[in-house]
Amino acid sequence: MKVAILDDWFDTLRTLDCFDRLAGHDVTVFHDHVEDVDLLAERLREHEALVLIRERTEVRAPLVERLPRLRLISQRSVYPHIDVDACTRAGVVVSSNLHTDSPSYATAELTWGLILAAMRQIPQQTQSLRAGTWQAGVGHTLRSRTLGIYGYGRIGAVVAGYGRAFGMRVQVWGRPESLARAAADGHTPAPTREAFFATSDVLSLHLRLVDATRGLVTAADLAGMKPTAVLVNTSRAGLVEPGALVAALRAGRPGGAAVDVFEDEPLRDPEHPLLALPNVVATPHIGYVTREEWDLQFADVFDQINAYAAGQPINVINPEVLRRRPG
Repeated sequence: MKVAILDDWFDTLRTLDCFDRLAGHDVTVFHDHVEDVDLLAERLREHEALVLIRERTEVRAPLVERLPRLRLISQRSVYPHIDVDACTRAGVVVSSNLHTDSPSYATAELTWGLILAAMRQIPQQTQSLRAGTWQAGVGHTLRSRTLGIYGYGRIGAVVAGYGRAFGMRVQVWGRPESLARAAADGHTPAPTREAFFATSDVLSLHLRLVDATRGLVTAADLAGMKPTAVLVNTSRAGLVEPGALVAALRAGRPGGAAVDVFEDEPLRDPEHPLLALPNVVATPHIGYVTREEWDLQFADVFDQINAYAAGQPINVINPEVLRRRPG
């Protein structure tokens, strides 16, 4: 098959062991990020399979309708960036392993790294040392503090376990079934949403971004947090009401933030308001970006291509496409 891989910014996939699974296919790797539909349609018009790296590029009807040779989109995890209905109408199979039984440990590990960096002021201390001024202020100990987990899914549960290992009290907020799972694991469901925000020393978001969760964390929620608290977001920027986090940090509640996600990515504006605040630790959406995690993820993605080429598609999100095939 003629396969296109989008948004592999550092040409990483070719260096992974799993890339050998594409042997025999005609593979083109694109290293830049393109949003212009006209340019994407021109680039991809001859390709039969499209590999997406998570949600870096949106694939909507205006693009799908201009790719007459496209037969397969292969990716991993959730797919809010794909117009599945448009793909179905065009006869394009969408294959995506949702890995419901395995969390992204890489994302959970980065979450904890950001928590430590923010609470102990690691970036500021490093900058001070390199500037020849020795120490820069005093951070906070995690032990005996309260870790709030908003959304007790696969990643949230792992981060909660890290908090327990560090001697933190873990409290959880989310849907009733999430609270029940957290309680079964020995964590404390918060009595109310207001209490959850008011009493968490570190509050980490672990929710999917869907219509129901967009803007879920409001300015009022943030205003109710402690002036010493830290909000952590390695999930999606859209979970927070637009503009609310910057305004809240400037107002001093919460006292800091650690973020790996932004509304517009890739973010190339060094003047972005979050990057200008001294009480923010920020990374460029690298939660799931490790060699080990990518080798695991793209082994699935490439296996889906081979399964389709063999006439036995797997992990199909829109099986009605298969039912419409002749014979």
